[in-house]
Amino acid sequence: MLIIFESILPIFLLVILGVVLKRTTLINESFWSGLEQFGYFVLFPALLFQTLSTTDFSALDSGSVGLVSLLAVGVMTALVLAIWPLLKSRGMSEPSYTSVFQTSTRWNGFMALAIAEKLTGQMGLSVIAIIMASIIIPLNLINVGVMVWFSGKSRGLKTFVVRIITNPIIIGALLGVLVNFAGISIYAPVMTAVDLIASASLGLGLVTVGAGLRVADALKPRPSVLMTVVLKLLVFPAVAVLLALAFGLSGEILVMIALGAAVPTAMNGYVLAKQMGGDADLYAAAATVQTVAAFFTIPVVLYLAGQAAGG
Repeated sequence: MLIIFESILPIFLLVILGVVLKRTTLINESFWSGLEQFGYFVLFPALLFQTLSTTDFSALDSGSVGLVSLLAVGVMTALVLAIWPLLKSRGMSEPSYTSVFQTSTRWNGFMALAIAEKLTGQMGLSVIAIIMASIIIPLNLINVGVMVWFSGKSRGLKTFVVRIITNPIIIGALLGVLVNFAGISIYAPVMTAVDLIASASLGLGLVTVGAGLRVADALKPRPSVLMTVVLKLLVFPAVAVLLALAFGLSGEILVMIALGAAVPTAMNGYVLAKQMGGDADLYAAAATVQTVAAFFTIPVVLYLAGQAAGG
Protein backbone atom coordinates (compact mmCIF):
# COMPACT_ATOMS: atom_id res chain seq x y z
CA MET A 1 0.00 0.00 0.00
CA LEU A 2 2.82 2.43 0.89
CA ILE A 3 4.50 1.78 -2.47
CA ILE A 4 1.27 2.60 -4.31
CA PHE A 5 0.75 5.73 -2.21
CA GLU A 6 4.28 6.96 -2.89
CA SER A 7 3.83 6.24 -6.59
CA ILE A 8 0.78 8.48 -6.91
CA LEU A 9 2.04 11.20 -4.55
CA PRO A 10 4.05 13.03 -7.27
CA ILE A 11 0.93 13.14 -9.46
CA PHE A 12 -1.12 14.83 -6.75
CA LEU A 13 1.74 17.18 -5.88
CA LEU A 14 1.59 18.48 -9.47
CA VAL A 15 -2.18 18.93 -9.13
CA ILE A 16 -1.61 20.88 -5.90
CA LEU A 17 1.02 22.97 -7.69
CA GLY A 18 -1.63 23.91 -10.25
CA VAL A 19 -4.04 24.88 -7.46
CA VAL A 20 -1.42 27.12 -5.82
CA LEU A 21 -0.14 28.75 -9.01
CA LYS A 22 -3.66 29.57 -10.22
CA ARG A 23 -4.30 31.48 -6.99
CA THR A 24 -1.14 33.57 -7.07
CA THR A 25 -0.24 36.61 -9.16
CA LEU A 26 2.91 34.98 -10.50
CA ILE A 27 1.22 33.86 -13.71
CA ASN A 28 -1.19 35.86 -15.85
CA GLU A 29 -4.77 34.57 -15.81
CA SER A 30 -4.85 34.26 -19.61
CA PHE A 31 -2.01 31.72 -19.45
CA TRP A 32 -4.28 29.04 -18.00
CA SER A 33 -6.86 29.08 -20.77
CA GLY A 34 -4.05 28.94 -23.32
CA LEU A 35 -2.38 26.03 -21.54
CA GLU A 36 -5.70 24.18 -21.36
CA GLN A 37 -6.23 24.60 -25.10
CA PHE A 38 -2.63 23.61 -25.85
CA GLY A 39 -3.07 20.44 -23.83
CA TYR A 40 -6.38 19.62 -25.48
CA PHE A 41 -5.32 20.26 -29.08
CA VAL A 42 -1.62 19.31 -29.00
CA LEU A 43 -0.18 17.64 -25.89
CA PHE A 44 -2.79 14.99 -25.15
CA PRO A 45 -3.33 13.93 -28.81
CA ALA A 46 0.45 13.69 -29.27
CA LEU A 47 0.78 11.46 -26.20
CA LEU A 48 -2.01 9.16 -27.38
CA PHE A 49 -0.58 8.97 -30.89
CA GLN A 50 2.92 8.24 -29.60
CA THR A 51 1.70 5.56 -27.18
CA LEU A 52 -0.77 3.79 -29.47
CA SER A 53 1.48 3.87 -32.54
CA THR A 54 4.24 2.01 -30.68
CA THR A 55 2.18 -0.35 -28.50
CA ASP A 56 2.46 -4.11 -29.02
CA PHE A 57 -1.26 -4.87 -28.86
CA SER A 58 -0.72 -8.61 -29.25
CA ALA A 59 1.10 -8.74 -25.92
CA LEU A 60 -1.66 -6.99 -23.97
CA ASP A 61 -4.85 -8.88 -24.88
CA SER A 62 -6.12 -5.58 -26.27
CA GLY A 63 -9.43 -7.08 -27.43
CA SER A 64 -10.42 -8.16 -23.92
CA VAL A 65 -9.16 -4.90 -22.39
CA GLY A 66 -11.23 -2.85 -24.83
CA LEU A 67 -14.33 -5.01 -24.40
CA VAL A 68 -14.14 -4.92 -20.60
CA SER A 69 -13.77 -1.13 -20.71
CA LEU A 70 -16.80 -0.75 -22.97
CA LEU A 71 -18.90 -3.07 -20.82
CA ALA A 72 -17.90 -1.18 -17.67
CA VAL A 73 -19.04 2.08 -19.26
CA GLY A 74 -22.28 0.38 -20.31
CA VAL A 75 -22.97 -0.95 -16.82
CA MET A 76 -22.29 2.45 -15.22
CA THR A 77 -24.49 4.16 -17.80
CA ALA A 78 -27.37 1.79 -17.04
CA LEU A 79 -26.85 2.14 -13.28
CA VAL A 80 -26.82 5.95 -13.22
CA LEU A 81 -29.81 6.12 -15.57
CA ALA A 82 -31.67 3.66 -13.34
CA ILE A 83 -31.39 5.90 -10.28
CA TRP A 84 -32.83 8.96 -12.06
CA PRO A 85 -36.46 8.29 -10.96
CA LEU A 86 -35.30 8.09 -7.33
CA LEU A 87 -33.26 11.28 -7.61
CA LYS A 88 -36.14 13.06 -9.34
CA SER A 89 -38.54 12.03 -6.56
CA ARG A 90 -36.13 13.62 -4.09
CA GLY A 91 -36.18 16.93 -5.88
CA MET A 92 -33.14 16.77 -8.15
CA SER A 93 -33.50 18.88 -11.29
CA GLU A 94 -32.71 17.58 -14.77
CA PRO A 95 -29.70 19.93 -15.22
CA SER A 96 -28.25 18.72 -11.91
CA TYR A 97 -28.83 15.10 -12.90
CA THR A 98 -26.90 15.54 -16.15
CA SER A 99 -23.89 16.71 -14.13
CA VAL A 100 -24.27 13.74 -11.77
CA PHE A 101 -24.32 11.47 -14.82
CA GLN A 102 -21.28 13.08 -16.42
CA THR A 103 -19.15 13.10 -13.28
CA SER A 104 -20.04 9.47 -12.55
CA THR A 105 -18.99 8.19 -15.99
CA ARG A 106 -16.26 10.49 -17.35
CA TRP A 107 -12.64 9.91 -16.32
CA ASN A 108 -9.44 11.93 -16.15
CA GLY A 109 -7.15 10.45 -18.77
CA PHE A 110 -4.21 12.70 -17.86
CA MET A 111 -4.21 11.39 -14.30
CA ALA A 112 -4.65 7.76 -15.36
CA LEU A 113 -1.73 7.96 -17.80
CA ALA A 114 0.52 9.70 -15.28
CA ILE A 115 -0.14 7.16 -12.52
CA ALA A 116 0.17 4.24 -14.97
CA GLU A 117 3.57 5.46 -16.15
CA LYS A 118 4.76 5.84 -12.56
CA LEU A 119 3.54 2.38 -11.51
CA THR A 120 4.35 0.15 -14.48
CA GLY A 121 6.05 2.25 -17.15
CA GLN A 122 5.32 1.69 -20.84
CA MET A 123 3.08 -1.32 -20.24
CA GLY A 124 0.74 0.70 -18.04
CA LEU A 125 0.70 3.57 -20.52
CA SER A 126 -0.23 1.14 -23.29
CA VAL A 127 -3.13 -0.42 -21.36
CA ILE A 128 -4.56 2.98 -20.42
CA ALA A 129 -4.15 4.13 -24.03
CA ILE A 130 -6.07 1.05 -25.24
CA ILE A 131 -8.85 1.84 -22.77
CA MET A 132 -8.97 5.42 -24.00
CA ALA A 133 -9.04 4.38 -27.65
CA SER A 134 -11.92 2.00 -26.86
CA ILE A 135 -14.19 4.30 -24.87
CA ILE A 136 -13.52 7.92 -25.90
CA ILE A 137 -16.05 7.93 -28.75
CA PRO A 138 -18.89 5.94 -27.10
CA LEU A 139 -18.44 7.74 -23.77
CA ASN A 140 -18.70 11.15 -25.39
CA LEU A 141 -21.69 10.07 -27.48
CA ILE A 142 -23.45 8.75 -24.37
CA ASN A 143 -22.82 11.92 -22.37
CA VAL A 144 -23.91 14.21 -25.19
CA GLY A 145 -27.00 12.03 -25.68
CA VAL A 146 -27.91 12.32 -22.00
CA MET A 147 -27.42 16.09 -22.12
CA VAL A 148 -29.64 16.39 -25.19
CA TRP A 149 -32.34 14.07 -23.81
CA PHE A 150 -32.63 15.76 -20.44
CA SER A 151 -32.34 19.29 -21.81
CA GLY A 152 -35.17 18.62 -24.25
CA LYS A 153 -33.19 20.30 -27.03
CA SER A 154 -32.89 17.86 -29.90
CA ARG A 155 -31.48 20.61 -32.07
CA GLY A 156 -27.74 20.84 -31.93
CA LEU A 157 -27.17 17.09 -31.70
CA LYS A 158 -25.66 17.02 -35.18
CA THR A 159 -23.30 19.83 -34.21
CA PHE A 160 -22.06 17.97 -31.17
CA VAL A 161 -21.65 14.69 -33.05
CA VAL A 162 -19.49 16.56 -35.55
CA ARG A 163 -17.47 17.96 -32.66
CA ILE A 164 -16.98 14.47 -31.30
CA ILE A 165 -15.70 12.96 -34.53
CA THR A 166 -13.40 15.96 -35.05
CA ASN A 167 -12.19 15.82 -31.45
CA PRO A 168 -8.36 16.11 -31.50
CA ILE A 169 -8.04 13.49 -28.76
CA ILE A 170 -10.09 11.01 -30.77
CA ILE A 171 -8.13 11.84 -33.93
CA GLY A 172 -4.80 11.33 -32.13
CA ALA A 173 -5.92 7.95 -30.80
CA LEU A 174 -7.28 6.74 -34.14
CA LEU A 175 -4.19 7.86 -36.05
CA GLY A 176 -1.97 6.05 -33.56
CA VAL A 177 -3.92 2.82 -34.00
CA LEU A 178 -3.90 3.24 -37.80
CA VAL A 179 -0.13 3.76 -37.94
CA ASN A 180 0.41 0.77 -35.67
CA PHE A 181 -1.78 -1.74 -37.49
CA ALA A 182 -0.87 -0.52 -40.97
CA GLY A 183 2.82 -0.76 -40.17
CA ILE A 184 3.41 2.81 -41.35
CA SER A 185 6.93 4.08 -40.69
CA ILE A 186 7.11 7.67 -39.44
CA TYR A 187 10.13 9.78 -40.46
CA ALA A 188 12.49 9.58 -37.44
CA PRO A 189 12.93 13.35 -36.82
CA VAL A 190 9.14 13.80 -36.93
CA MET A 191 8.62 10.98 -34.43
CA THR A 192 11.31 12.46 -32.19
CA ALA A 193 9.42 15.76 -32.19
CA VAL A 194 6.21 13.92 -31.27
CA ASP A 195 8.06 12.12 -28.46
CA LEU A 196 9.29 15.44 -27.05
CA ILE A 197 5.79 16.90 -27.08
CA ALA A 198 4.34 13.74 -25.51
CA SER A 199 6.93 13.79 -22.72
CA ALA A 200 5.75 17.26 -21.69
CA SER A 201 2.06 16.40 -21.72
CA LEU A 202 1.59 14.58 -18.41
CA GLY A 203 3.24 17.14 -16.14
CA LEU A 204 1.59 20.13 -17.77
CA GLY A 205 -1.73 18.30 -17.94
CA LEU A 206 -1.74 17.61 -14.21
CA VAL A 207 -0.89 21.24 -13.39
CA THR A 208 -3.81 22.26 -15.61
CA VAL A 209 -6.13 19.90 -13.72
CA GLY A 210 -5.14 21.58 -10.46
CA ALA A 211 -5.68 25.04 -11.90
CA GLY A 212 -9.26 24.13 -12.79
CA LEU A 213 -10.27 22.97 -9.31
CA ARG A 214 -12.39 25.00 -6.88
CA VAL A 215 -10.99 24.54 -3.39
CA ALA A 216 -14.02 26.02 -1.61
CA ASP A 217 -16.26 23.31 -3.09
CA ALA A 218 -14.28 20.61 -1.28
CA LEU A 219 -14.93 22.08 2.16
CA LYS A 220 -18.72 21.67 2.27
CA PRO A 221 -19.71 19.15 -0.43
CA ARG A 222 -23.40 18.69 -1.25
CA PRO A 223 -25.01 15.23 -0.94
CA SER A 224 -25.27 15.02 -4.73
CA VAL A 225 -21.52 15.65 -4.98
CA LEU A 226 -20.75 12.94 -2.42
CA MET A 227 -22.94 10.55 -4.41
CA THR A 228 -20.76 11.08 -7.48
CA VAL A 229 -17.69 10.32 -5.35
CA VAL A 230 -19.13 6.93 -4.41
CA LEU A 231 -20.28 6.14 -7.95
CA LYS A 232 -17.10 7.22 -9.75
CA LEU A 233 -14.34 6.34 -7.29
CA LEU A 234 -15.76 3.16 -5.73
CA VAL A 235 -18.58 1.64 -7.79
CA PHE A 236 -16.99 2.18 -11.22
CA PRO A 237 -13.68 0.45 -10.34
CA ALA A 238 -15.55 -2.39 -8.62
CA VAL A 239 -17.58 -2.97 -11.79
CA ALA A 240 -14.46 -2.82 -13.98
CA VAL A 241 -12.51 -5.27 -11.81
CA LEU A 242 -15.38 -7.77 -11.66
CA LEU A 243 -15.75 -7.66 -15.45
CA ALA A 244 -11.99 -8.04 -15.94
CA LEU A 245 -11.95 -11.09 -13.69
CA ALA A 246 -14.92 -12.54 -15.57
CA PHE A 247 -12.92 -12.22 -18.81
CA GLY A 248 -9.90 -13.91 -17.29
CA LEU A 249 -7.68 -10.83 -17.11
CA SER A 250 -5.09 -10.73 -14.35
CA GLY A 251 -1.81 -9.23 -13.21
CA GLU A 252 -0.82 -5.69 -14.10
CA ILE A 253 -3.43 -5.49 -16.86
CA LEU A 254 -6.23 -5.96 -14.32
CA VAL A 255 -4.66 -3.35 -12.02
CA MET A 256 -4.46 -0.85 -14.89
CA ILE A 257 -8.12 -1.47 -15.73
CA ALA A 258 -8.94 -0.72 -12.09
CA LEU A 259 -6.86 2.45 -12.31
CA GLY A 260 -8.68 3.63 -15.43
CA ALA A 261 -11.98 3.35 -13.59
CA ALA A 262 -10.72 4.73 -10.26
CA VAL A 263 -9.44 8.15 -11.37
CA PRO A 264 -11.72 11.17 -10.83
CA THR A 265 -13.90 12.71 -13.51
CA ALA A 266 -12.47 14.84 -16.31
CA MET A 267 -12.74 18.63 -16.31
CA ASN A 268 -13.78 18.82 -19.98
CA GLY A 269 -17.36 17.89 -19.11
CA TYR A 270 -17.66 21.25 -17.34
CA VAL A 271 -17.61 23.02 -20.71
CA LEU A 272 -20.28 20.67 -22.06
CA ALA A 273 -22.45 21.35 -18.99
CA LYS A 274 -22.19 25.10 -19.61
CA GLN A 275 -22.91 24.80 -23.32
CA MET A 276 -25.87 22.44 -23.06
CA GLY A 277 -27.74 23.70 -20.03
CA GLY A 278 -26.36 21.39 -17.36
CA ASP A 279 -25.47 22.33 -13.79
CA ALA A 280 -21.93 23.59 -14.35
CA ASP A 281 -21.44 24.57 -10.70
CA LEU A 282 -22.35 21.05 -9.55
CA TYR A 283 -19.96 19.61 -12.14
CA ALA A 284 -17.08 21.79 -10.91
CA ALA A 285 -17.82 20.90 -7.28
CA ALA A 286 -17.95 17.17 -8.05
CA ALA A 287 -14.70 17.27 -10.03
CA THR A 288 -12.96 19.07 -7.17
CA VAL A 289 -14.18 16.78 -4.39
CA GLN A 290 -13.48 13.66 -6.45
CA THR A 291 -9.91 14.77 -7.11
CA VAL A 292 -9.31 15.33 -3.40
CA ALA A 293 -10.96 12.04 -2.43
CA ALA A 294 -9.09 10.11 -5.14
CA PHE A 295 -5.82 10.78 -3.33
CA PHE A 296 -7.08 8.36 -0.68
CA THR A 297 -9.30 6.00 -2.71
CA ILE A 298 -6.93 5.21 -5.60
CA PRO A 299 -4.28 3.52 -3.39
CA VAL A 300 -7.00 1.39 -1.77
CA VAL A 301 -8.52 0.43 -5.13
CA LEU A 302 -5.13 -0.44 -6.64
CA TYR A 303 -4.14 -2.47 -3.59
CA LEU A 304 -7.38 -4.48 -3.67
CA ALA A 305 -7.10 -4.92 -7.44
CA GLY A 306 -3.56 -6.17 -6.97
CA GLN A 307 -4.78 -8.74 -4.47
CA ALA A 308 -7.54 -9.83 -6.85
CA ALA A 309 -4.99 -10.02 -9.67
CA GLY A 310 -2.88 -12.45 -7.72
CA GLY A 311 -0.72 -10.19 -5.59
